[in-house]
Formats: sequence, C-alpha cells, structure tokens
Amino acid sequence: MFAREAGIVFRAPKRTLGDLDAESAAKLIAASSDIALIVDGKGIIRDVAFGSEDLAGEGFAKWVGEPWIETVTIESRPKIEELLGSAASTKAPIEWRQVNHPSKRGDIPIRYSVVHIGPHGRLVAVGRDLRTVAALQQRLVDAQQSMEREYSRLRHAETRYRVLFQIASEPVLIVEANNLRLVDANPAATQLLNRNSKRIAGKAFLEIFDAESAKAIQAQLASVKATGRADEVTARLIENKRECVVSASLFRQETSSHILVRLSPVVAGDVTPKSTSKVYSVVENLPDGFVVTDLDRRILTANPAFLDLVQLANEEQVRGELIDRWVGRPGVDINALVTNIRDHGSVRHFATILRGEYGSYENVEISAVSVPTGDTPCYGFTIRNVGRNEIPKARSKSELPRSVEQLTELVGRVPLKELVRETADVIEKLCIEAALKLTEDNRASAAEMLGLSRQSLYSKLRRYGISDVDDDAS
Repeated sequence: MFAREAGIVFRAPKRTLGDLDAESAAKLIAASSDIALIVDGKGIIRDVAFGSEDLAGEGFAKWVGEPWIETVTIESRPKIEELLGSAASTKAPIEWRQVNHPSKRGDIPIRYSVVHIGPHGRLVAVGRDLRTVAALQQRLVDAQQSMEREYSRLRHAETRYRVLFQIASEPVLIVEANNLRLVDANPAATQLLNRNSKRIAGKAFLEIFDAESAKAIQAQLASVKATGRADEVTARLIENKRECVVSASLFRQETSSHILVRLSPVVAGDVTPKSTSKVYSVVENLPDGFVVTDLDRRILTANPAFLDLVQLANEEQVRGELIDRWVGRPGVDINALVTNIRDHGSVRHFATILRGEYGSYENVEISAVSVPTGDTPCYGFTIRNVGRNEIPKARSKSELPRSVEQLTELVGRVPLKELVRETADVIEKLCIEAALKLTEDNRASAAEMLGLSRQSLYSKLRRYGISDVDDDAS
C-alpha cells in the first residue's frame, strides 16, 4: 500500500514554532502518532514512543538497538528501504508506506512516513495503527461476499422456479391478492386462455371467466385470503367457453401476498370437484366422524359428524388444528395410532377417547389409512362413537377406588393431581386395614404401629368408613 500526501507544511515554522527543545519535540511527535521511531543513519532504531497503549503492550519497546528492517515481515522490507532512501532528500514529498510488524496475535499493519531531522542523518518514523481500518476493510469484504452468495442463491432459486414454471404442463397463474390482477402465467396457461403473456400481465383475473363463474371465483379467493385455503370450483372461461377446475392457494412474496391459481381443464370423464362430487356428499352425510389430516396431523377437512363429536359449529374451526387436540389421551394414543398407520398403512378398531371442546368425553373407535401418494400425502380417519361417558367425577371420601385397575382406567380422564391424591388415599386405607388385621383390631396398637395418635387414627377410620369407632373413642 503506497500513498503520497499533499505535503502541506507550516509557512514559517521558525517564526511560529520558535526553537523547540528536544523534550517538546518528543512530546509533539508521540502525541501526533500511534508509534514513533528514532532511526539513525544506518537504519538502527534508537528510541521508541507510543501514542497508543494498545501498541505499547505488543512488546515493540524491545526494538531499541535493532535494525528497523528486521522488525517487519519479509514482504515489507523493500518498503522500509524505500522509506529510508526517500528520507535523505529534504525536498521529496512525504511518502507513506504500509508495513506489517509480526506479533503474537498476528501481523499488525502500520502506516509510516519518515522525516529527516538534524545534521547527523537521524530520522523520525511516524506510524499510524491501521488495525481498525483493516478490520473495517475485512468486514466490508465479508459483507460483499455474503451479498454475492445470497444474490447467487436467489438467482439460482429464481432460475429453478422459472424453469419449473415454464415446463409445468398444468396451467398456472400468479394473482396479486390485493387487487386480483394477474402478475404472471406459464405457457400452459397462456395456451389455455389463447393469449400471450404480455397481454395477460396486469389484466383483472376475474375478467377471464364468464359472469356466473366470476362470482364463484371471487368467493373462493375471499376464502383463500381469509383462511389460506378454499375448495375447488368449476368455472367457464369467457373466450373459449371451456370449463376448468380452479384451485387456489395463498403465499407471501416479500411484503405482499399473492395467490397461486391452478386451472385444470375439464374433459369427458373427469371427476367433478370435491364440493359437488358424489363421494364428497357421501362423506358429508356419514353418521360417523370423518377427518383428513396432513402428515403432521393437522386437519385438512372434516365432516359434520366429527364437528358434532367435538362440539364445534363449522369446519373452519378445526381446519389447520392438530387432531391431537380432540382425539386420544394426551401424548399417548394419537402417537401410537399414527405410528401404526405409518408402519402398516392402515389401522382398524383402535379404541380411544374423544374430548369435546366443552368438556364432554366419548368412547370412540377409530379406523385409519395412510395415503402417501398424490399431490398432498395425507391420513384419513373414521371415528365411530361406541358409547357416551360423562367426565369422571371426584369420589367422595367414603367412595374411594378399591383397586389399581380402577385408578388406571381414570388416566387421561382426570387430572394427575386428582389421581395422585386418590392413590395416596387408597394406600393409606390399605395400610390402616393391614395394621388392624395384624393387631387383631386393637386400635391402640395399630396407632402405635402406624406412628399415629389414637385421635388421628380414629379420624381416619371415620373418614374411610372402615368401622364404627364411636364407642371406642368414648
């Protein structure tokens, strides 16, 4: 790194500065630089001053008595020779050269200028620490490289998108969500609409359909913008009168929302859309619950029977929610069910419970199947109600469960705190009964065996209704 400065100096230094003594000159040099070296005519360092505490801690004070050229890295030595040579001429412009000094923490870049002083060939080398500048330069380089990598990644992603968009056999349109104007169309779409891409861009999307179809499409897009999903609809194109099945999905690009629209031309023998199909009508009217989820168990669609079971009014309330919210004991049943579906493809007669939104419980039986192929891999569940159970009520103190089996049946139906409390009561009652049996119904001995006072034992006997203790207590 080489630089020349303008060489603007004082006009009358002798008159304005006067005769500076050596001490004042030394202070001035040290204050105006990060490091200053006094070098003799042979290039030997005779003194060192630091204007930076950071440099003072690098051990550079040990340079005194060493050749200046040996304190720098090998590639910097020619620069030191040039600085020493240029200092011999008093009329030469001030030259600055960047050199690197080796240290324990790596090379330290210093920018030096050399000035000839006195009649004995002595020189003053004034240095400026460039580590901050070097760090900023490195950050700039890193930022530039990061931007280039990100730009390359985005360019490759855009190229892949454009290739897929162009070669897709299915007509695809990109619509701006706010104003419903066309942004882009692939070749298959332009061919279906009998228009070139330049004529399509900016056109109102609804104008490509007839009036009746436009109303249905507008309702579909409103649903997409509100919920992110909508049923397919059949629409008629205004120019060629062709019918097509229209599906739409919402996506975001930067700060704006767009809608991806697929047009599937209807030909003879095609199945009608889900909203009007016979299969859909059958599913809608099934007496058993029917649910379709994605592979993450989030509900895609559900029939009215399932909505009745979970005590909700419409499908929008369950769509996108995890089926775990209503089906199975928390964290147990649904995981086992899905694991079996993945391993075997289908499951039949899986007994579990279904929790309603407002606290009801139903014993249900589930049959399920995995559909791993197609545009949207999914799971299908049929849920049959096999009998209604009320929420298990907390037993009174005299109506405790008498076996572990009874407690086990309550897992998943009552809170853990309630189960632990009832379990502790069962164990306490069993211990009291065992103590009475061992002492042949001697309450004083039983109390001593259990570590209880007689009054405490009598209280627990009354609580559990083990025997009438009024006479003994009296």
